[in-house]
Amino acid sequence: MKWFLTIAVALLLVGCGTPKPAQPAAQQPGMAADTTHPATPADTTAAKSATPPSAVKGVLKDTLVPTQLPADLYLTIKVKDYGTMKIKFYTMDAPRNVANVANLAIKGFYNGLIFHRLIPGFMIQGGDPSGDGTGGPGYTVPAEISRRHDKGSMAMARTGDNINPQRASSGSQFYICFKPAPSLDGQYTVIGQLKEGMDVLDKLEKVQTGAMDKPVKPVVMEQVTVTTE
Repeated sequence: MKWFLTIAVALLLVGCGTPKPAQPAAQQPGMAADTTHPATPADTTAAKSATPPSAVKGVLKDTLVPTQLPADLYLTIKVKDYGTMKIKFYTMDAPRNVANVANLAIKGFYNGLIFHRLIPGFMIQGGDPSGDGTGGPGYTVPAEISRRHDKGSMAMARTGDNINPQRASSGSQFYICFKPAPSLDGQYTVIGQLKEGMDVLDKLEKVQTGAMDKPVKPVVMEQVTVTTE
């Protein structure tokens, strides 16, 4: 069991700019593989801007400020062919990371992106505009590590401790746990908890994967919105 946890944790680590972030030579075998590097920005936010539909009740369209987040803030991910997951953000525990992800979603950054890595019994990871675990918006966010990894927890990917001792979060890549992952506690910033759509998460866990734990058939985030209810 220890060997599985070691490999799994490595798969969560954001890579260092290589097309195979889970296996960089100078990096532990980790988990969340967001290989965004501050020195090589790849901001595609503008190219993916989109306005959330006004039909969604409580949908937000304005930029959020970390110090002024609503007490109740939700991220809704509509996964093509699978259904919708609704996550409640931890606005008090991780305000900077929450505001960052929420603002990207409000701009339409996540719409159309895929979940590029899936490990049954562990997690599903997405939020990379390059689709292979090497991309992001070109910056990192300071760590806000406090919450544990439960089933349905949403947390931010990051680069390994060897190049990121402060454990700063990826600018956009995140993962959602299929099962509790206590081995990750204290290492990654958890930003929310799944409140609706646990059945969707269970279906995603059964998706067939191929090389680099990538789903054989693309699992697409058709639309990602932010709401206050």
